[in-house]
Amino acid sequence: MRSRYLGLCLAAATGVSVAAVAVALPASAAAGCTVTYTVSSQWQGGFGANVTIKNLGDPISAWTLVWSFGAGQTVTQAWNTTLTQSGTSVTAKNVGYNGSIATNGTQSFGFNGSWNGTNPAPSSFALNGTTCTGGVSGTTAPTTAPTTAPTTSPTTSPTTSAPSGVPSDAAWVATGQWDSWTNNGYTLNNDVWGSGAGPQTIWARTGTNWGVVANHPRTSGVKSYPHTGKTLNRSLSSLSSIASSFNVSVPADGDYETAYDIWANSNAYEVMIWTNQHGAVGPIAESYDSNGAVPTATNVSAGGHTWNVYRGSNGANAVYSFIRTAGNTSAASIDVLSVLNWLRTNGWWGDVTVGDIQFGFELSGTAGQSNFVCNSFALTYA
Repeated sequence: MRSRYLGLCLAAATGVSVAAVAVALPASAAAGCTVTYTVSSQWQGGFGANVTIKNLGDPISAWTLVWSFGAGQTVTQAWNTTLTQSGTSVTAKNVGYNGSIATNGTQSFGFNGSWNGTNPAPSSFALNGTTCTGGVSGTTAPTTAPTTAPTTSPTTSPTTSAPSGVPSDAAWVATGQWDSWTNNGYTLNNDVWGSGAGPQTIWARTGTNWGVVANHPRTSGVKSYPHTGKTLNRSLSSLSSIASSFNVSVPADGDYETAYDIWANSNAYEVMIWTNQHGAVGPIAESYDSNGAVPTATNVSAGGHTWNVYRGSNGANAVYSFIRTAGNTSAASIDVLSVLNWLRTNGWWGDVTVGDIQFGFELSGTAGQSNFVCNSFALTYA
């Protein structure tokens, strides 16, 4: 989740020539749906939620989802949807690229909100006026069938294929700016948050084996941070361990880094742990010289590695960046809790609440279409 935080729509054209057709009474459209509502993160006074609509009825080309909050929650920010709220009633509508939902297909969106006291999930949702109960209604067949078969076979326009680099056995493939998928306790997010971004496709076999095919211009500014991760929402002092390991494959050229991105105290603090970098990228710092960012602390031993540590601000939150002094690595284990406790021991923060711990690729530009692969990743905590 960067704040910075906040499907591929395929259209088929069919042409049929018929000699004669009997008049039939119109069929009523089958309608039905289920909605999965998940609070992905929560902090004092605020929360983030993901909503997934599953269409059980006939295909639809546009959607409107309505629900009511039961405890006075208020939406403050949304992505992958146009969302409005009037009192307790919330209306979410599709945006241009995600209106179509096939039978048994899904579309997802997310939002941030505020709460006070309790934060229960909505008890009911309605999709295009139909309450989502998990059943299907309105399946009336035509009274007559065509009397003459079509004289030509239907033709279908070619569908858009996945770009090279997406494996055929991927369980999830998405291109939407904020598309997300949760698997086995890990949540993946395409997270195309910067301006001037090019096309980006995220794919995953699991929540820990995934990749990105991206083609971003090599202009200034970060374009995206596709990542996986978990939400802890635990005080630093309550944690006895946070351990992680990774193995990645990255291209030989481009402007990017592989990095952990850790958020604390409702995003007041951001900790980045860089494990490899290439091209025109660098950490945020308090000062810069002719060589770039100047570290605030050097040769810091923490988490099983030695780091130069940079301290700065992006204007919205404090940013602490740990850069390996030994250079790039594509595979390693890190004692993340040791890194976070170093910040507390040295007075850079206190007993913070650790929120999201994410791991992925921060992309500023690519050398043409490029593939980034997370071969494996693990994050455990207690």
